[in-house]
Amino acid sequence: MPHDGQDPAMQPDALLPDLLTLTGAALGPVEDILSRARNRVRERVVVEDRVSARAVEAEQTATHGLAWLATYAEALRQVHLWATRLSDEGSFGEMEGLLCQIAFGEYLWQIYGGIQMSQQEIVRLQDLGLTQEDQRGLMSDAVMTLCNSGNTQAARTRLAELMIERQGQGHFGTTGLDEELEMIRDQFRRYAAEKVAPFAHEWHLKDELIPMSVIEELAEMGVFGLTIPEEHGGFGLSKASMVVVSEELSRGYIGVGSLGTRSEIAAELILCGGTEAQKEHWLPKLASGEILPTAVFTEPNTGSDLASLRTRAVKEGEDYRVTGNKTWITHAARTHVMTLLARTDPASTDHRGLSMFLAEKTPGTDDDPFPTPGMSGGEIEVLGYRGMKEYELGFDNFAVKGENLLGGEEGKGFKQLMQTFESARIQTAARAIGVAQAALDVGLQYALDRKAFGGPLAQFPRVSGKLAMMAVEIMVARQLTYFAAFEKDNDRRCDLEAGMAKLLGARVAWACADNALQIHGGNGFALEYVASRLLCDARILSIFEGAAEIQAQVIARRLLA
Repeated sequence: MPHDGQDPAMQPDALLPDLLTLTGAALGPVEDILSRARNRVRERVVVEDRVSARAVEAEQTATHGLAWLATYAEALRQVHLWATRLSDEGSFGEMEGLLCQIAFGEYLWQIYGGIQMSQQEIVRLQDLGLTQEDQRGLMSDAVMTLCNSGNTQAARTRLAELMIERQGQGHFGTTGLDEELEMIRDQFRRYAAEKVAPFAHEWHLKDELIPMSVIEELAEMGVFGLTIPEEHGGFGLSKASMVVVSEELSRGYIGVGSLGTRSEIAAELILCGGTEAQKEHWLPKLASGEILPTAVFTEPNTGSDLASLRTRAVKEGEDYRVTGNKTWITHAARTHVMTLLARTDPASTDHRGLSMFLAEKTPGTDDDPFPTPGMSGGEIEVLGYRGMKEYELGFDNFAVKGENLLGGEEGKGFKQLMQTFESARIQTAARAIGVAQAALDVGLQYALDRKAFGGPLAQFPRVSGKLAMMAVEIMVARQLTYFAAFEKDNDRRCDLEAGMAKLLGARVAWACADNALQIHGGNGFALEYVASRLLCDARILSIFEGAAEIQAQVIARRLLA
């Protein structure tokens, strides 16, 4: 896209020389500023030699800002490592170079000038207690070079030009994954493009459940048993494979990409906390798609405060009777089993009285969505994320077999649930990447098709710049998510990394969807255009599986401990 007769590829500042030397050198100052910030914030929240939960909440601007700063630091580290691996393999081309360079240029400037936690919340280093003297470390030659010459209009324009040349090739930039994972990606990208994307918008507009034929096809492809061990009927594949599958299916439609989430959560619960008998009974059926699960945790007026749940399970003989209310239950009507969190110790007021159940139910129909005795429900109408529907549920003396108490022991429910959060948040980050990629797809296509002032919208720098930044941030979020998945696959604690991937991925998805709609102009506001759906779908990502504020709080607590 030449501008004013000048070829951006010929401009000296389009791609910096010795880029990986610069990015490597920039990581040290970022780590130093993060260390200083952690120490300053810790001074504010340590009371009597311990991190005070109350102080962490009282200092949310600083503590949550620390979480975002740490997320940026880890994201830049992973982008540099990705670029270095590609360089070593001989696959670090111009596009990859520009993605890396622009990412460093933009994120370094944000670290120095202010990180956007939300649309109206920008956290600056002084909010973390850092002085101007503390910040001087960011004025190294490498950091200043990348800040001043990394994310330029010439670089964005050249990247957009390369993206147009490679449109239709799947994604922009080599991901760095191995051949097996890329084969899995290709299989599910083709499926989503043929069987999901052409119909997704109609499902959304009509607020329809995803057809059972799609669920049956996903079951045949192994989606529901992807990471379940082979001895329990699954494929025994990696969390990284789950990320790739979720990403590509969500690119077609977030509802389809999220179908596997329920099975992932249920299987993780059973694998981590179930008895051998429960594993033998439930896991093969989950893996095959014979039974569909739903997660029943949240209650009215509790939100993210799961430890204060009030739904109670009273033991009667060998079995239990459940009474209470739940809300925001996804795919509740036509599923066969609920992973149900309830209070078995009526005298308790915190997480120690909670237990997890594998509560069986009869799948409903359109006319009778909740036919099981002791259970009722109603649909919650939502803006997006519609393919499985959301429900409020009521339980009145609902029967649960005693053998379906997870692990066979009361009081373990909250701990069992916490064990699933790493996988769930990695999977949510993957869904966010898929939605973001879909937004880039439709935004780029519209920018090429729509003509204005004598040419396509893509010729204008502020349009091409939006497209370029979408590609950059998608790659940043992608590498952070892959890193979290690899940590999980190597049996290393990764709640911090998973939280960071989810935190950043959700923001990237929203930014990409918003920019895609902006590129569409007035048409983006019309329901008939896919961009309107993507904006609605993207908005939920910073809320479920831990709202962005809760996610930042969790990350901060880990950093400060």
